[in-house]
Amino acid sequence: MGKKIVFMGTPMFAVPILKSLYQNGYPISCVYTQPPQKSQRGHKINKSPIQAISETLNLEFRTPTSLKQNNEEFKYFKSIDADLVIVVAYGQIIPKEFLNLTKKGFINIHASLLPRWRGAAPIQRAIMNLDKETGLSIMKISEELDTGPVCNIYKINIENNLNASEISEKLSFLAAEKILDNIDDILDNKANFIEQNHVLATYAPKIQKNEGQIDWKNDAKIIIGKINGLYPAPGAYFMFNGERHKILKAEIGQAQGKPGEILSNHLEIACGDKKSIKISEIQRQGKKPQNIGEFVLGTQIKKGSFL
Repeated sequence: MGKKIVFMGTPMFAVPILKSLYQNGYPISCVYTQPPQKSQRGHKINKSPIQAISETLNLEFRTPTSLKQNNEEFKYFKSIDADLVIVVAYGQIIPKEFLNLTKKGFINIHASLLPRWRGAAPIQRAIMNLDKETGLSIMKISEELDTGPVCNIYKINIENNLNASEISEKLSFLAAEKILDNIDDILDNKANFIEQNHVLATYAPKIQKNEGQIDWKNDAKIIIGKINGLYPAPGAYFMFNGERHKILKAEIGQAQGKPGEILSNHLEIACGDKKSIKISEIQRQGKKPQNIGEFVLGTQIKKGSFL
């Protein structure tokens, strides 16, 4: 094939895409990923999913803390003389001087329908906003975040009650398939990149932990959107007796009451729109996840309580 490709990615979302390129014979000259992180408890070192799969596939990888003002990494990257760089949730801003070091540019696989949801958390924001669809955008990276021209967009429906983890997996496997259709066109100068309509841009900032707290005055569908959008982390939660309770799975019910009122001993909770949510899986602070049948056996949250 004779082409040199660099892959830059970090989370599990990027793993099927790298595997797809490798298994289909594309020459990966080097992989860039975020450096290993120390776990919160103890001294265990957690490699990124992309580092782990790179080791399994015997691919050369690098884990610089930052590319910014990193002369050593710049020289190494330049020495690769790459034809193309594919970026999938790398987690770092790529400096302008790096963007000029390839023949065909840097291609980003972004998990939204650009120009909608530019930024760090497009899947979560789409679900929390109750969007009906999301998808992938194959774009060229430019200096500003997620503003580059797009060559292809692939849409999927956000089906009823799917969470961020499930949508992420769907999009990851879709990307692993579709990148193969795009990469040859890009390398052969057949891809047609079209400028985004910047007027229509919306932004998906990084999720903050405090966004997870549930306001029971909201409509039930808004609360379900938060539960699904913030799964598995940081999670949507409520406080009871000073303890955080993370709701992992729930659905809309039709029972009525005052917002935050517990309407049954199986944790059906009234919302602000004369509807309710019925919890099916929950995680008490410091405990393992439980289905609702297990949880209610040991909780003080009973019918008639208020959250």
